[in-house]
Amino acid sequence: MNSLEKPKVAILCGGKGTRLREETDTKPKPMVRIGEMPILWHIMKIYAHFGFKDFILCLGYKGEIVKQFFESELLDEEDWNVVFADTGLEAQTGARIKKIEQYIGEDKFFATYGDAVADVNIKRLLDFHNKQATKATLTAVHPHSKWGLVKSGKNGLIGEFVEKPYLYDYVNGGFFIFKKDMFDYLHDSDDCVLETSAFGRLVDEKQFSMYKHEGFWHSMDNYKDYLDLNKIWNSGNIPWKSW
Repeated sequence: MNSLEKPKVAILCGGKGTRLREETDTKPKPMVRIGEMPILWHIMKIYAHFGFKDFILCLGYKGEIVKQFFESELLDEEDWNVVFADTGLEAQTGARIKKIEQYIGEDKFFATYGDAVADVNIKRLLDFHNKQATKATLTAVHPHSKWGLVKSGKNGLIGEFVEKPYLYDYVNGGFFIFKKDMFDYLHDSDDCVLETSAFGRLVDEKQFSMYKHEGFWHSMDNYKDYLDLNKIWNSGNIPWKSW
């Protein structure tokens, strides 16, 4: 990696988080807290630890709460540059990315969802992307099963219970890197979904790389995830805490 290479980081912060209504009736999902700080802050700290401190927050639902928090409580404490981009109340993921095109002057930029943390080494991710030389790179992760698994034993007996293991297959974990070409695959009408409007075409064109992350990753999709992440934080053994 060129030591001077500092792509900006776009974070999708505009969704309504309907599966986490216990918290998101009053705040956007990225502002739901792990410990004393919003999950969005945790995500930004991951990138900042590796030296990437220029952020574009793609705001939508209750975006003013995000802006007020960072302007009143945080920006004096962190040496971050933050752009608050209003990308619309109803915009889908692809539209939100398209609407920040004006802020991207560099050849490439990071992007991720505002509701998942991981112990991803961001510099290694960038090195991998540069080596691949594709238009896009996705961080692929192993999710936890939502259910415990039952393994069969002999003679019709249960051999073992496995409580919510990591699954063997990979899923989209966010933590993307996109070349500016990505904007050509998107449009700014609200119905543009990143995952359907662009990803299939990139795969067909052999322009989409997969960075396999074998470490920790956890999203905050629902209230159970919220409780689990706070339990991890309170334990003091915090895999994503690199700072």
